[in-house]
Amino acid sequence: MKKRKIPMRKDLLTNTMVPKKELVRIVIDKDKNVSVDPTGKKSGRGAYVSLIPEKIAEAQKNRVLEKSLGAKISEDFYKDLYDYVDHQKARKELFGDK
Repeated sequence: MKKRKIPMRKDLLTNTMVPKKELVRIVIDKDKNVSVDPTGKKSGRGAYVSLIPEKIAEAQKNRVLEKSLGAKISEDFYKDLYDYVDHQKARKELFGDK
């Protein structure tokens, strides 16, 4: 049986290579709108971040995403990101690793 290759991406917050499934893509479009991209298919420049609330809080404090994407990021975006992380955590607890 052929073993499938697991797509890896660099986590912007921990600076480590992690399976893509364990990360969420943050994308900035040409109009400088920053959004969470759960599908990974939105057009624009993307950065992958881990789904760990403590790391996101640290990134918000240190402005890691702003530096990487080159745009001002609003408090509302971070609220959306925290909501997405909470949702993913609840899904993982309900359905397990899939």
